Amino acid sequence: MFILKRQDVEISSIQHPKRKQNIPILTYQGQNFRLISVFSDHQQEEAKAFWRELTDHRGKACVLLEETDRYSIWGKVSLEQLKAQEGSDSAVLTYTKACILVLQAVYIDVEDLLGGRQAGLFEKEITNLFEKWQFPQADSAKAVKHWLNVDPLANASVPAWEEHHLITLLQELYRLGKEYFGNTNFAQGVRDILQDMPVNEQKQFINWLNQSALGQLWQ
Repeated sequence: MFILKRQDVEISSIQHPKRKQNIPILTYQGQNFRLISVFSDHQQEEAKAFWRELTDHRGKACVLLEETDRYSIWGKVSLEQLKAQEGSDSAVLTYTKACILVLQAVYIDVEDLLGGRQAGLFEKEITNLFEKWQFPQADSAKAVKHWLNVDPLANASVPAWEEHHLITLLQELYRLGKEYFGNTNFAQGVRDILQDMPVNEQKQFINWLNQSALGQLWQ
């Protein structure tokens, strides 16, 4: 649809129908959009490519917002449907567990292949990432260490992250992995990382990945 500037739009929030957190909403010319994905300021081409993929090839009604320190993609949404949202929490819960497993696998690879010092630096990078993008329940080094070590499949308590948090995590984790390893081999074999998850949840997560450009990164 459109590429917009911050002054063109109004950004507000509504209460999540089932969680104690807010959902950011962008309003433009009487239409409402929910955050889909976030890119940092040096990822202009990636952001535009993903936006074109959604609008031109998938027929989704989306806007690309250019801000001083980031690019963000928002998908058209009905506030009535959003407020009455039911059932999708279970899917996001599955995606969150899978993303934590992927994060832990990359962290373990850094520690095993590059050593404890690099693992410590990687942990700081993840802490900064969670702080920058305001991930709920991950706002301290102690909290990040917890999510790097907890078994998300055995622990009923997982962070209350939205889809846009998970997309940002996988995008930035891919970028960090390339910097640390110098290649993208770490992003292959996602199914092996998820082998302890129920098969139906594995399929659900892989299908979700393949609905966006993330499926081209994590294989």
